[in-house]
Amino acid sequence: MAALARLSKRLVELILCSRREAELYIVGGWVMVDGQVVEKPQAMVSQQEKIELHPEASLIPVVPVTMLFHQPLVAGMDANFAQQLICADTRAADDPSGIHITKQHFAQLKKGTPLEKNASGLLVFTQDFRVMRKLIDDAATIEQEYIVEIVGELPSDGLKQLSHGLSFNGRALAPIKVSWQNETRLRFAFKGAQPGQITHMCKIVGLQVLAMKRIRIGRISMAKLQPGLWRYLMPHERF
Repeated sequence: MAALARLSKRLVELILCSRREAELYIVGGWVMVDGQVVEKPQAMVSQQEKIELHPEASLIPVVPVTMLFHQPLVAGMDANFAQQLICADTRAADDPSGIHITKQHFAQLKKGTPLEKNASGLLVFTQDFRVMRKLIDDAATIEQEYIVEIVGELPSDGLKQLSHGLSFNGRALAPIKVSWQNETRLRFAFKGAQPGQITHMCKIVGLQVLAMKRIRIGRISMAKLQPGLWRYLMPHERF
């Protein structure tokens, strides 16, 4: 049987680096064993296995990331199930971030700014406490935008009522922006979103909600991100 050794030790011997450098390369997702990325320095490998270091390998430690996910409209889908869909295979091919993907990016992700119940659209998952703090602390001032498919006949003053004058859970709602996207869809843009608010507002003016999709959180738009895919939040993007 071929002798086994730790991957970090093999890498040290291969590229003549320190043990700490070898570990950083490995956990950074820069090392392949027989063509497969291995991110555990303690993984045991044999002399017969081919060890390769990515030509663009960097010793910069893995930094926390934020991911933007387009949750598809699937019966029973919730944010916990949606998080299970975030993996290397579901990264958008046109992700413009240029970030090197690593398994560490999928650990300890936290969900920020939940969707309306039974809605699809933009979801945020992050490892960055600064992003999470922003989404929580500024929830009342970060505008969200939804496209809402409805049926029913809107009264002549329906848009005016939706924009200002309704209440929810016993409290008057702040003015919001409501407009027609087309004959069957309304566009809602509002701050301090409360669970169930859109459905309640539509019901008050005689409309039934068929579907909802969130397309924007603050300054971050879902844009062309396809259902079931995700991309990294780029360094210059801010909510």
